[in-house]
Amino acid sequence: MDVNTLYHRTVEGWADRVNAVKEDQWGDPTPCREWTVRDLTNHVTYENLWTVPLMQGSTIEEVGDQFEGDVLGDDPISAALTAARGAIDAVAPSLAAGGTVMLSFGETAKEEYVYQLAADNLIHGWDLAAATGGDTRLDPNLVHAIAGWFAEREEMYRGGGAIAARQPMTGNAQHDLLAAFGRDSTWGRNHAVLARFGNAFGAADLDGAMALVTDDIVFESTGPSPDGARAEGRDAVRAVWADVLGTPGMTFTEEESFVSGDRAVVRWRYAWAGSDPGHVRGVDVIRFRDGLVSEKFSYVKG
Repeated sequence: MDVNTLYHRTVEGWADRVNAVKEDQWGDPTPCREWTVRDLTNHVTYENLWTVPLMQGSTIEEVGDQFEGDVLGDDPISAALTAARGAIDAVAPSLAAGGTVMLSFGETAKEEYVYQLAADNLIHGWDLAAATGGDTRLDPNLVHAIAGWFAEREEMYRGGGAIAARQPMTGNAQHDLLAAFGRDSTWGRNHAVLARFGNAFGAADLDGAMALVTDDIVFESTGPSPDGARAEGRDAVRAVWADVLGTPGMTFTEEESFVSGDRAVVRWRYAWAGSDPGHVRGVDVIRFRDGLVSEKFSYVKG
């Protein structure tokens, strides 16, 4: 497959996923931990906007800051699709003419730059589909092409902080490409629920947290006895969490998390201010049912 065809097809795949985003999904979490669906879409749209002037010979200095900030506006789908089409239209003739582009790390062959763009559109297309409940299947031909190109560049990407740690390989082509890019190919509904749940705790948003639990939610706290205290049902758990989240100067920070099937483990740090400030660190063992948190068992160091 020639690189222009590869690029064209990855951008079309990205555009298909953008077109399927529902109005109430823009604030949802994605496999890119720091980004919502809108943040992710803004990132790729920003990149597609940059593609046009760079492929047409402009330098980064000449482009300046014209694409900084929010490039999606009031109609994010239209903005993203327009940028994608503009990038496709710019790449084909410019790539055929040959030459180089000036990137932040130096002069780069256009073909290499277009491979980078294709990889971003393919992987972020999967991110978007996973986040919105869309079609996460990737074209095997595109997976094969990007995997072959990426094999010699993975460590450079990781060393530059562009991707997370490699995930375990299985021998499945799509899984292994995603794993090489630091993705968990099983990312889905429970990952999204856990992200929203953690965000609610971090924001001391009691209503937001309670919206993500089952009616028969069970919570086991870290004290006062060695076995903790157990609260069962929405009302009882809400009363306990109201105290936890209402502590003056409270901050709840997730340090690490892991989801497997209907279970999750979260390592966290809980701190408070006031006359006797301090913090504790611990873990939650969480169970999901029907897309909601049904159990939250907390354990603390010391």
